[in-house]
Amino acid sequence: MTDILNNILFILQRFDWSSVVDIFLVAIVFSSILYLLRDTEALVLLRGVFLVVILISLLTSMVNLPAFSWLVNTLTPALIFAIPVIFAPEIRRALERVGRFSNIDFLSRPGTHFSREETEKTLQAISSAAGRLSERRHGALIILQRRQYLTEYLKTGVPLHAEVTPELLLQIFYPNTPLHDGAVIIVDNRVITASSVMPLSASGVLNSLPERTMGLRHRAALGISEVSDAIAIVVSEETGSISIAHDGRLIRRLDADRLLNTLTAFIFTDHAPGEKKFLPSLRALMKRKSSKNRGDQS
Repeated sequence: MTDILNNILFILQRFDWSSVVDIFLVAIVFSSILYLLRDTEALVLLRGVFLVVILISLLTSMVNLPAFSWLVNTLTPALIFAIPVIFAPEIRRALERVGRFSNIDFLSRPGTHFSREETEKTLQAISSAAGRLSERRHGALIILQRRQYLTEYLKTGVPLHAEVTPELLLQIFYPNTPLHDGAVIIVDNRVITASSVMPLSASGVLNSLPERTMGLRHRAALGISEVSDAIAIVVSEETGSISIAHDGRLIRRLDADRLLNTLTAFIFTDHAPGEKKFLPSLRALMKRKSSKNRGDQS
């Protein structure tokens, strides 16, 4: 115990502004890890790992246990290689979130040019179909591709390349029809595929809800929203409830009008999820400067 107090006093005597920066950077790293692992099963596992590490550190520092200390020192390097294996899904999801957060236009696909009227017509067709499916309690899963390609999921479905209409969506999701299982993927205001297979969510969002009426469709909707910037609309087959999954979050208990308003807000936002607002401002500033230079030259 005396050694611990002496070590603490030694650290406090050497504490300066660089130590504050050092602690601040370490705090940022740990808070970022906890933020990226929120609502996942790995967060519980991480708490257990931290608790075990703290207990072992206290035990080896307060009591002289040569054999146990040798065992801990021998196994510690192996744990460094085990961490990427244990947390592989969470690490991949965290990197995908960082990639969406630092979205840069010249590394992403070029934006499509459709009139606002065409997009609004598509959103109205989706909202109308979702409302009618909800009344009939027909389950449905509709995915709207945004900036990120969904090519690997498009390959799992049946190609349609059809216009988005309420009648088409009602027919696709009619019970016991060949295409009613799986998801419809809409790209550039067109129904590209039906019966597509979506990734299931590995987070604990659904487990934290008191209701147990959400099944595979909701897990698939959350899953595709976690690995991409797509918007997923899901209609519950049991309750008829309409929900939206976006950026790993679930917006529930919507009707057709609220669904349309929410989709309009998501689609017609100026910036994609995670895109820095200073990038459009920087591009606008560069355009103004280039226009001014051309005017001076002329």
